[in-house]
Amino acid sequence: MGKSFEQYQKQKLISSYFSVVLSIALVLFLLGILGLLVINTKKMADHFKEQITISIFLKDEAKESEIDQLQKNLLQEEHTKSAVFVSKEDAAKQHSEEIGEDFQNFLGYNPLKNSIDVQLRADFVTPQEIDSLATNLAKKTYVEEVSYDKPLVGLLSENVKRISFWILIASGVLTFIAILLINSSIRLSIYSKRFIIKTMQMVGATKTFIRRPFIWMNIKLGILGALTALLALTGALYYLDQNFPELELFKDLELLGILYGAIFILGIFISLISTFFATQRFLNLRTDELYY
Repeated sequence: MGKSFEQYQKQKLISSYFSVVLSIALVLFLLGILGLLVINTKKMADHFKEQITISIFLKDEAKESEIDQLQKNLLQEEHTKSAVFVSKEDAAKQHSEEIGEDFQNFLGYNPLKNSIDVQLRADFVTPQEIDSLATNLAKKTYVEEVSYDKPLVGLLSENVKRISFWILIASGVLTFIAILLINSSIRLSIYSKRFIIKTMQMVGATKTFIRRPFIWMNIKLGILGALTALLALTGALYYLDQNFPELELFKDLELLGILYGAIFILGIFISLISTFFATQRFLNLRTDELYY
């Protein structure tokens, strides 16, 4: 009879630990997926920003030395990702391929201009930055016109801000829910031991002494849950990378390392804080309140 009861208690304890680990792992996995979304949203936004081209059209009388100097100056600027010279002949050839016929045969001449196509780094693709750059370039005597898709730049900047805001809100809400879920699982685990806690307190054990083994045990469960979540996240990353290689999920290992480290630390931190307050609650209860 005694052995049967002891075995039952052991199974109950294992089941309690398993539910805590599973809760922590699932919540941290969801947070990891959200973290990946945040990282790749920025990456995709940066990719689209860097596709915006500023075309600097040059006058026919512009000297080759002036064009070369302008291109070199642009490439030396920290905001420039690329600056490519496009001759009027190359532009005409490209345009003819796009429309499917040689427009020069119809017009009898090439109306296009030599140009330098500039692409900026993502951090500098804002309406203010581009407008300032375009204004300065247009002042040069050998520049005919500076052209870029102004409405697209404004729309892109606004959408990136809007998406970033809502992802930040979602991150905050999900983190709060994660803390509540993990806290509830740990509290239920400690609730089953409330009589043991009160018995130890009644025989003279200090609160720190009683709390310490619970904290260490749940920190271990938090670590196990975090490792399980990271393993599942790695599997999801590998699957996505195999099926959608264009996302380049493993390209920025530094950001992934920060995300993995944050998930691991969060698993330990939430377990520690939740255990502390859960044990504190039962330590402060009167004996007759343990039955409610």
